[in-house]
Amino acid sequence: MDRQSLERGIIRYGTPSYFFDMDLLTENFQAFREILGARAGLCFAMKANPFLAEQMAEMADRLEVCSPGEFKICRELQITPEKLFLSGVLKKKEEVYEMLEYTKGQSAFTVESPQQFQYLVDWCEESRQTVPVYLRLTSGNQFGMDWQTLLSIVELRKGCPYVQIKGIHFFSGTQKKGTAKIREEIAYLDRRCRELEEEYGFSVETLEYGPGLSVAYFQGEEDRLQVDLQETAEALEAMEWRGNVILEMGRALTACCGYYLTRICEVKQSDGKNYCMTDGGIHQLHYDGQIRGMYLPKIQMIPGSQEADEQEWTVCGALCTVNDLLLCRVRLAGPAIGKTLVFEQTGAYSATEGMALFLSRELPAVALYSRDMGWKQIRRRQSTYPWTMKKEEAEWKHC
Repeated sequence: MDRQSLERGIIRYGTPSYFFDMDLLTENFQAFREILGARAGLCFAMKANPFLAEQMAEMADRLEVCSPGEFKICRELQITPEKLFLSGVLKKKEEVYEMLEYTKGQSAFTVESPQQFQYLVDWCEESRQTVPVYLRLTSGNQFGMDWQTLLSIVELRKGCPYVQIKGIHFFSGTQKKGTAKIREEIAYLDRRCRELEEEYGFSVETLEYGPGLSVAYFQGEEDRLQVDLQETAEALEAMEWRGNVILEMGRALTACCGYYLTRICEVKQSDGKNYCMTDGGIHQLHYDGQIRGMYLPKIQMIPGSQEADEQEWTVCGALCTVNDLLLCRVRLAGPAIGKTLVFEQTGAYSATEGMALFLSRELPAVALYSRDMGWKQIRRRQSTYPWTMKKEEAEWKHC
């Protein structure tokens, strides 16, 4: 988004706000498609930015949905069930049944445990409807099942004809530096998929794999995202198993399109240090790897200053905690009350990972922008204090 567009957005929506550039999002997605070619599809991990679910449903092959709340978002947006990949480490039986009744077997479900598999078997047998299923293979943590447990479910498949096991789901973590770990995982999955076919007579139709590509958030970091994606594509092409692959991604697809904007409300000196106090804070801004403002993300100040010399500043938010440090020792030229700091690369997780209810601060406004569409506000700034105070049940109906 160019500076002029950001200035117009600030005038329209004020601060604190999140802006998401749909043109940047589309360009990044198309670049990923070109690199992957026909070897792999793309699944958007909705948890990275649920505000973009509708737009991503139009571009991606599917959306990974990890909670009942995310599922309800997709229902309200009327995203077709065929687009949904229903995941999540914890699935309660009543929640699974609600999803199944709505999707009528058109959405794929992941299975994280024998218990989750049994829920699907029970519903399918009662309703006489089929459901496509992916067995999640653990990477050594609480997610998914170990190899022997997965094999035990594969061996049950003939006795459960309505539960159609389509493939394997695997994700080990995010922000992987370089592709060594990714190539190792792809080789491991290649062996497992061939083993299932050769030794157990089960043909894996599709592999859903989250590579966990790294996004360069901070100044001085090398941006290797597209290089790493190219190396990932080459590793996929080298697999002996030739089934379908869908890469599951969140931050890699959306981080680039986001801007977080917060206004400078006070400037002061204390013990020889310069401080900017803003109307936002760490409850609204999150970069993976950031610790007490020690790393400098890509930022700009609007309006800028051509006359002032750069000085060292500490930028703090509005929270009553010494931890509310957005930037430490950042060099700014002429920060002043009323100017806006723009934090870039905030299209993934920042809008949802912060401590939204801490100190009952307002939720920021959220707006989308594209050259063709112009501006579209999708959430107004709103108070959170009603959610952090004592209320009788009847009173909540009026909130």
